Amino acid sequence: MAPDQKKGRRTRLDDIAARCGVSISTVSRALAGEKGVRPEIRKLVLETASAVSYALPASVAGKKVMLVASGAAMIDYVRNQFTLYVLEGLNARAAALGIEMAMRPVADKTDEARVIAEMRDDASFGGMLILTVDEEDMLAAAAGLGKPVVLVNTDDPYMRLSSVTPCNRSAAFIAAERLIKAGHERILFMLRPGRRTIERRLEGWRDALLHHGLQADAELVLEVDDWLPELGAEAVTRLVRDKGLSFTAILTAGDSLANGAVHGLQAMGYAVPQDVSVMGIDDLPQSAFLNPPLSTVHIPMRELGATALDLLRDMMLGLAAPRRRVELACHLVERGSVATVSHPQEVAPQS
Repeated sequence: MAPDQKKGRRTRLDDIAARCGVSISTVSRALAGEKGVRPEIRKLVLETASAVSYALPASVAGKKVMLVASGAAMIDYVRNQFTLYVLEGLNARAAALGIEMAMRPVADKTDEARVIAEMRDDASFGGMLILTVDEEDMLAAAAGLGKPVVLVNTDDPYMRLSSVTPCNRSAAFIAAERLIKAGHERILFMLRPGRRTIERRLEGWRDALLHHGLQADAELVLEVDDWLPELGAEAVTRLVRDKGLSFTAILTAGDSLANGAVHGLQAMGYAVPQDVSVMGIDDLPQSAFLNPPLSTVHIPMRELGATALDLLRDMMLGLAAPRRRVELACHLVERGSVATVSHPQEVAPQS
């Protein structure tokens, strides 16, 4: 090790020792897992080292982490980039902590069985992260591994596994309430159903409407088959042609559908936000460059990956029991696609 690296390492040990009120040698022995350190001191040292992003003790640093990504996550990686930013945060955190990551895409039950067997039989793997997987068979098998597992961007209804997600229900509540406070009472919610995270967003939309004494009618829920913007545009266009403009705002479960909704409305001659307000959820970077720029709710995508790895590391060190569900706060991003309602009656398209 180079002298400057040794100096930096010693400085970090000094810092941890000062924070814990123990000697540097005690810190060193606690981090190395050596005997002779009281359990409460070892726990304090490890928690402090985690807080300052100190390199892992050798007994953990030598273990790899398997990242299992579903087919849905990999499709999203190419299409909408939500997964891309989660992985950026995860990989940056792994590099900072000196953790080796091994990615395993899974597309079907055969793939799932294969990665579970590899995880169970390969002693070099100390823990597993599972990204965007809802299937009960996979979750049950992971829960029976006997190794630390953290779900990312999903959760376990039975709480057998710890998880890290954005607070999806809160995110949709924040978005819907912003529209309600702008005077909107008929707010269409557009989503692609099927994932628990998206169901949480539907619940948040419903929560906000009911909280403000508004009807969360089933006719205000518009389902699409995929997250592609063109499908969002087609769905909005078809709905307006069949039933007229029976809403003044659209909230979508993802920015890509909001993008499609804007284009669909504009193609029919409606102005956004003058005729219809549109709001998304995610805050993908491209949303700032739409016309108009999209108002949305920021999901801390990079932080999802980093937080999940921190939680897994703590579990590998024996510091994170019992199992827990971590939800990250989201916040409103005001841009140009939401306006205050001036005339609640049906709006005619512009000629």
